[in-house]
Amino acid sequence: MTSTRNNGRLGNQIIRNLAVNLIAEKYNLKVNYCNKDLINKLGINLFSGDNTYKSVKELNDNNYFTIYNCDDLNYDLNPNNSYFQTKEITNFLYNHLHKDIIKSQIIEKNVFKERYNNNNDLLIHIRLTDVAHLNPGINYYLNTIKMINFENMYISTDDKNHNIIKKILELYPNSQLINYDEINTFQFSSTCKNIILSHGSFSAVIGYLAFFSNIYYPEYEKNKIWYGDMFSINNWTKISLN
Repeated sequence: MTSTRNNGRLGNQIIRNLAVNLIAEKYNLKVNYCNKDLINKLGINLFSGDNTYKSVKELNDNNYFTIYNCDDLNYDLNPNNSYFQTKEITNFLYNHLHKDIIKSQIIEKNVFKERYNNNNDLLIHIRLTDVAHLNPGINYYLNTIKMINFENMYISTDDKNHNIIKKILELYPNSQLINYDEINTFQFSSTCKNIILSHGSFSAVIGYLAFFSNIYYPEYEKNKIWYGDMFSINNWTKISLN
């Protein structure tokens, strides 16, 4: 049977599972998804069908659309060595999540759904800890904040004691750190009207689930990043770091 493993953190798992889900749905493929029940709390219902096969083929960034568009799928898939974070694949997933029926399911499951399109708040997601040295830096956040008119500011981070967080709180003492679990962080963050993203898959997924938001992200050189090119969404605003 095709199975996805918990390779990477939750953001990575959501993207990989979604990529497999679209193939499974098209070819009625039976799939065992890691963290399926947890991801379902977001309103993302991962498809598993009836078909299993004796042979297995690796699914990766390079052959994803070849397999998706094949005439007949007659093998199971091993997707666990790839992250599916190319521009083409993540735009494909983004468009899937923004289909009316999928969007409605996600909105309905959101415990903060009354906030959708009903605030002028700013959410800043700041990814730190093990990749803090690759963070776009304090000036990116401060310069982007100045571009936005907002009512309330919220900060989501994995290191509230980092100097970047302390500086923002010093300059904006009325801003609030949110302290939700991963699912509620996705849900609350995606309802804010304005969102400043950081880097990495968790940040990207916040943006994918934000249906009514203005979204900003830092520019990056595609051959120098530790994550995939998953922020190149047409209606998102890229911020120069120069």
